[in-house]
Amino acid sequence: MRIKIINPNTTESMTEAIREKALRYARPGTEIVAVNPSTGPASIESYYDEALATIGVLEEVRRGEAEGFDGYAIACYGDPGLYAAREVARAPVVGIGETSMLMACTLGYKFSIITILDRFIGPVDEMVKRYGLTERCASIRVINTHVLDIEKGGEKITRLMIEEGRKAVAEDRAEVLLLGCAGMAGLEESMEEALGVPVIDGIVAAVKMLEGLVDYGKKTSKIHTFRYPEKKVVRGFPTLHGLTR
Repeated sequence: MRIKIINPNTTESMTEAIREKALRYARPGTEIVAVNPSTGPASIESYYDEALATIGVLEEVRRGEAEGFDGYAIACYGDPGLYAAREVARAPVVGIGETSMLMACTLGYKFSIITILDRFIGPVDEMVKRYGLTERCASIRVINTHVLDIEKGGEKITRLMIEEGRKAVAEDRAEVLLLGCAGMAGLEESMEEALGVPVIDGIVAAVKMLEGLVDYGKKTSKIHTFRYPEKKVVRGFPTLHGLTR
């Protein structure tokens, strides 16, 4: 089984951290390939960043389909380009945001998402609504830290995450906590020990979801919404030629 994990930003150190986390939890025999686009934003913290990153995600899916990958994970909590990627791939495509929320619903009645910046609450809230999970989301909390500062934040970031997690459990009645950024990978163990509730890293959730889907032989439905895009002239994106079937 070959899984391609796409970090939609262009920061290679973050891609490597994502790869290492995925390898830690992937089953023996699951090949993990982690990539990032060559063009696009260094981090994704707004609607603007997500829009810029989407083309890079689609390019990586296009390459993956030609190379025969069995599944794809989009490793940014906002799931940029997720639905478009499902349109151009036959193999299953998951986003760490959606997958972590769905997994949380099996572990508790209400979940809270702890993410990066105040301005990112809107995009995450919109995503929760799009996935039909508003009634299951207790709250969206932030640590007011930029994505690229998380990796070098050390114990300060862990402390901030635990503080917001404690508030989510005590004040918002959250029963499961979600790491709302791919750069937060690895923080769940300290948080679970301190707070006593399940904490989900979307990278791990995505890998395990894909392993299950591939083992079960399931692929993206092409009957209605996610059927291949209609063939038409697309100017300015030569690398995306051949995405349609």
